[in-house]
Amino acid sequence: MAKFRFLALQAVANRKPVENGKFPRCSEIFGENVFSSEKMRRYLSTEAYKRLERAMTEGVAIDRELADQVAAAMKAWALEHGVTHYTHWFHPLNGSTAEKHDSFIDLSPDGGAMEVFDGRVLVQQEPDASSFPNGGIRNTFEARGYTAWDPASPAFINNGTLCVPTIFVAYTGEALDFKTPLLKALALIDKAATDICQYFDKDVTRVTATLGWEQEYFLVDEALYNARPDLKLCGRTLMGHSSAKDQQLEDHYFGAIPARVSSFMEELEYECHKLGIPIKTRHNEVAPNQFECAPIFEEVNLAVDHNQLLMSTMKKVARRHNFRVLLHEKPYKGVNGSGKHNNWSLLTNTGVNLLSPGNKPKSNMQFLIFLVSTVRAVYEYGDLLKASIVSQGNESRLGGDEAPPVIMSVFLGNYLDGVLDELVEKVSDKKMSPDEKTELKLNVGKIPEIMLDNTDRNRTSPFAFTGNRFEFRAVGASANCGGPMIVLNAAVALQLMRFKRETDALIDKGVKKDEAIFQMIRKYIIESRDIRFEGNGYGREWREEAVRRGLSVETDCVSALRAYLSDKAKRLFVENGIFSERELRARFEIKNEIYLKKLQIESRVLGDLALNHIIPTAITYQNTLLSNVGALRSVLPDEEAMAGVQVSAIRTISTHIREIQTLVSDMTEARKRANALADEVRRAEVYTETVRPYLDKIRYHIDKLELLVDDEIWPLPKYRELLFSR
Repeated sequence: MAKFRFLALQAVANRKPVENGKFPRCSEIFGENVFSSEKMRRYLSTEAYKRLERAMTEGVAIDRELADQVAAAMKAWALEHGVTHYTHWFHPLNGSTAEKHDSFIDLSPDGGAMEVFDGRVLVQQEPDASSFPNGGIRNTFEARGYTAWDPASPAFINNGTLCVPTIFVAYTGEALDFKTPLLKALALIDKAATDICQYFDKDVTRVTATLGWEQEYFLVDEALYNARPDLKLCGRTLMGHSSAKDQQLEDHYFGAIPARVSSFMEELEYECHKLGIPIKTRHNEVAPNQFECAPIFEEVNLAVDHNQLLMSTMKKVARRHNFRVLLHEKPYKGVNGSGKHNNWSLLTNTGVNLLSPGNKPKSNMQFLIFLVSTVRAVYEYGDLLKASIVSQGNESRLGGDEAPPVIMSVFLGNYLDGVLDELVEKVSDKKMSPDEKTELKLNVGKIPEIMLDNTDRNRTSPFAFTGNRFEFRAVGASANCGGPMIVLNAAVALQLMRFKRETDALIDKGVKKDEAIFQMIRKYIIESRDIRFEGNGYGREWREEAVRRGLSVETDCVSALRAYLSDKAKRLFVENGIFSERELRARFEIKNEIYLKKLQIESRVLGDLALNHIIPTAITYQNTLLSNVGALRSVLPDEEAMAGVQVSAIRTISTHIREIQTLVSDMTEARKRANALADEVRRAEVYTETVRPYLDKIRYHIDKLELLVDDEIWPLPKYRELLFSR
């Protein structure tokens, strides 16, 4: 292992030089590389800017004339910054981002060159769609796809290229990305939430869903990363015995940030701020070499774009500091995995957070509607929320080392939970007396007081209320936030629409508005009571209780993904125009395919490492021991016991080598049988049942060999190097 330690010590942070050796204030450079509203006003005429602003905020169509004006403004701004190329930047369903760069260059009539960028290429382009996941939406021999400009997310300059955020659709117009259905879901919740707000404030004309993500990640020294084929090819370690010291002392969490890591973080924030990403928080996470950053809340569509941009920026900046970023949900066995908590709320155009209690009974009635509607949505569509976050990586993370369990539940806190129970007891289907009505309003008015720092947060809940927002904690670190945000916003919108429809029906029957609202709140509380859980989500008792409550307890990815094919999913997505049936089926098939391919890759990588790295190394050390035993016996023939330790080690090594060889052979045969299946979904199921178990079995024997074989010849960096080189 000396070679790995030497390489790690040679890695020196390559901090990007800035003026006077310091980074400027964030207020000086924030949004420097973004075609923001302020820049739009500067480069566009007043009339054009107003028309574009309406398109961004109200979804008004952009005609060719306005598109040409915007394109000319973008080009002028980009050229001033030395930009030579432009690209449509989009989120295909492989989880990353995609871009095809084109130069501004065009030929003038006299044969010279000129820079051209007009409304036609701004609004729509035609990248090759042949190699992106499509789930059967297009034929394999068809390549055409379209990207279309999303004016709601501003263009930006990244790596010297003008990037225009876009949607991505097939030739048929069906969505091949996250952004298209997300925009539809956001429009749906805007309308549904605004209609509810009209009960209380006629000035509310728009409701914006907001998102604040918390991005967890690991850093690993680049030299050590390059010496681990499993990290390079799979994003996680497929073998490795636990370090004697890892996170058990909890001394890394919120500790002083190491100097080299701090240098990386400073440059990352510098780059993010130039891109308009409002990164605010950074700190050490629980596991060694694990960290977190988080931004200020933003509108969901923009927040999703910024998170995707952050992840690519992290990787770029990390390499300048001789680090590699690990975004896998469980890169190391036995220590914390990495999530991406999605903090979600709703904000009106009048500045009211609809998930924050107010100081009046009226505002708290409104708060309760949105609270119980969200809880009701999680109860009704918990299986779809689970399907939106399961993955091959998250399957390893959920349910252990501080990650929430895969069973969906909602934590509200004891006091708020008690308020809901009290409302059920006091609100009857019959008309309330004046005294009952007054008492109820007084109790509702006390909500802000009883919620003031009176409940500890539950780290085992996948969906927790945290005072003025809900925190969806089960989202994986590598995931595109768009997936869970599509489901959550659509599900809550549908519950709000139902609430409004049934409340209006009561009012039409002569029930007073306040009473009708309270009756509907009570109904939602009763209907969703089974999803509320205040206890330990890790306990076996909760799993048993969840089964009794009729909640989904599926833990494997393939089974959870079937929720996309349910009638419930069709009612939510198809009937509300979020997905067509074919698009919905495609989501299921694509996530299933990605899961299968990642499991397939891990199996092949582990087999290769076991046969070509681990076994030869173990045999080499075994030969050393055999030579030692022979030498001892030739010198000390009457003291055979002197070689007892070596003989025992030789036998143990032989056993592990034999087991590894047999298990790898069996795994390969299981993989061949699974690969012979024509149906991809069935193939994924068989991989889960017959191939995946071998990963842990083979790892067990390799990890035992790691403790026996000479450290100097062990071929891979160990956990103690990976976790503590910084």
